[in-house]
Order: sequence, then C-alpha cells, then structure tokens
Amino acid sequence: MKFGILEVLQLPKPWAPDSEYKLWQQGLEQIEVADKAGIDYLWQVEHHFLEEYAHTSAAETFLAAVSQRTKRIRLGSGITLLPPAYNHPARVAERVGALDLVSHGRADFGTGESSTFAELDGFGISRTEKRAMWREALTVVCRMMVEEPFRGHKGKYFQMPPRNVIPKPLQKPHPPVWMACSRQESIVMAARLGLGAITFGFLSPVDATKWTRDYYASLHDNCQPATYTVNPNVGFLSGFVCLRDGERARQLGVEARQFFSHAFRHFYVDGVHRPAHTDLWAEFQTLPPQMRPPIDPNNECMGTPEQIRKVLLDYEAAGVDQVLFICQEGRVPHDVVCESFELFGKTLLPEFREREEKRAREKAERLAPVIEAAMKRRVEPHIPDWGADYVVRADGQQIKHFGYDPELARQAAAASNGQH
Repeated sequence: MKFGILEVLQLPKPWAPDSEYKLWQQGLEQIEVADKAGIDYLWQVEHHFLEEYAHTSAAETFLAAVSQRTKRIRLGSGITLLPPAYNHPARVAERVGALDLVSHGRADFGTGESSTFAELDGFGISRTEKRAMWREALTVVCRMMVEEPFRGHKGKYFQMPPRNVIPKPLQKPHPPVWMACSRQESIVMAARLGLGAITFGFLSPVDATKWTRDYYASLHDNCQPATYTVNPNVGFLSGFVCLRDGERARQLGVEARQFFSHAFRHFYVDGVHRPAHTDLWAEFQTLPPQMRPPIDPNNECMGTPEQIRKVLLDYEAAGVDQVLFICQEGRVPHDVVCESFELFGKTLLPEFREREEKRAREKAERLAPVIEAAMKRRVEPHIPDWGADYVVRADGQQIKHFGYDPELARQAAAASNGQH
C-alpha cells in the first residue's frame, strides 16, 4: 500500500495581511518534510472561492514550486477541473506536460468536474452538463499529450483546429490519469474508463473493502479505456495526525476533521455564504459539542503510530492501493504536521513499503491480461477531417468557424512552399 497527502491549504479566520503567504510557505515546507519522510504522493486540490475551506485556486503553481523542492514524491493534481470554462483543454495539456518535465517525470493527472454552486456559477458552468464536459475534455487533453500534431476536435463543449500542443510530457504516452470519486457509482465509472480512482469521502476500512472490490470487478469485466493507458489504482482519504502523545493527536485530529466537515457542509450542502464576510471558524466555535459532526478516530489515522498501524492494516487487508492523508486542516499547527510526517516515516512506513514492493509485482502480473484485454476494447475517438495539407496562415484565413476549406488550404500550402 502506498501513501499520499491531500493538500487543501485550509485557512480558518481571522486573517492577517500575511496569512496566505505564511500558509503557502508552510505548505511547501510540509511537502518537503513528507518527501524526505518517504510519502509517495502529493495530491493538490483545485478549488475556487471556497474561503477558509481551500485556498488552492492555483494548484499548478504550488505543484511547480514543490517540484523544485522535492526529489521523489509524485505530484498529482487532485484534481484539475476539466469543464472548459474552468480550464481550456490545451492549457491543461500544456501544464501537465510542463510539470512532468520540471519534475523529471513525477506528474500524475487527476481529473474531475466540480460540484459546488459557488464554483460552477462563478464560471458559468451548467450543473447538469458538467460531467459531459469533463468526459469530452478528458479525451481531448490526453490526445493533445500524445498526438503530434493534435489533429483537432469538434465537440459540443469545445472546438479547436489542429495545433501541436507543447510541451509534451516526459512520461509516455502520458502521465497516469485519475478521476475524483465521491460515490460508489463514480468509482465503478473510473474503473470502466481505465482511470485510477481518488475517493474523497472518508470511508472506513469496512466500506473501502466493498468499494475496492467493486472497482476491480468493473475493471476486469467492463473496462474500455478512455485514455491511452490503464491506471488500475484506488485511493481513500483519511484524517491524519501521528504523535507519540496519542490523546493530543486525536484531540487535534478530531477538531480539524470536524471543522473540515463543517466547512464542507457550508459550501456543498446548505450554507449561505457572503463573500469575504462569512466567518466559518467563528460559526464552528459557537457549535455545542453535540452539534459538531461526529468523528470516530478509530476509523481515521489519528493517534500514536501503533494506533494508526491498526487502521492501516485494515485498509491494506481491504486491498486499497493508497491511503491519502489530510493533515493540514482546521488549526492543526504547522509543526505538528511536520512532526507527524517525520514520525510516520520513521515508525510505520518501512513496514508497509517492504510489503508494497511484493504486492505491486504480484498485482502487475495478475492484471496484465486484464489490461491487455481492456486495451483491445478501446475505441479511438472521432477526429475531424481537416485534410492532409492543413496549414496555419498568419492571417488566419484558412479557418472559418472551425471549418475546413480545401481550396484555401491548397493555396496556403502553395504560398508557403519553401518559406519559414
């Protein structure tokens, strides 16, 4: 089993003028510590306008900075929002390729569609069509990383003529692709499309057992890859505070998870938000204990190394490929986050890593025929016919409403013959 970090950069109020600066600097330092401790993955979320809950609107910038301060940890978008109004597909492909180059091939491409009205309405995205937008963009972005040149696309939500989208990633054909999952039906969809599943719900090891089983059953029976490779992996999220003082770890961890749940409910379920004025931390502080979300630390990675080991052994027995830790949440102090990663790396990680090497080999052998069969079922996406002589004129005359004029293309090719 591998281990990752979900980095959300929470920032409860009140804020000082340099609060966000300190938050980002501390976040970078925390990932440096995690990298040295041996954590396998960083997953950096992309959210917009969700004050206090997640100050990570420029995840690609954070990942690029981390790439220069770490050596081995894999750098994943957890996730990049793919509806084109959030991120133009060509810009996504360019950023993934660039991150893969500057990180020496450590990029992972996590994808999703978003769900809060605060974000969707802010970018003018239809809630009923966002999944279709994600699906269309997913195929296009992967094509852009593979095709040389990208041969163009005419779809419902996005159109683009042929262009060579650069830079291309170091990993071929492209970095591993993942999908954000919050429900059992979405984890089955991820498997059906050949994508890794990043599950952002806090599932107990018991529930994770069923979800993992469903994922691999769908992968085995129904996988028709949407990308150029199959990424057979599923990861689950857990709160995380690892200290020698187990009582303190659980106190900090439970309060942090309660605030996370309070802020989540505010933005995703029934909150009424006044931009720049609502104070979620103050609201949370006024809640009596019985009104705070119930958190069972026995199902989370909170406590002493030995207490956490028991939870991780249950996840391992469930067949989970990766546990994602969320530690920087609520008001967990920066030094506690760093201490938790260091202690985990010294006490627990070696044991699981030793077993992981053997498990990974056996898994690869077991799934090789499954993946081979899935790739044979893969259907190539429809590509519009722009003509073999397509060129790009500086005056743009060959493109009219994304149409293709063979005569204009012939004239442009003749005019440019022998010229640079």
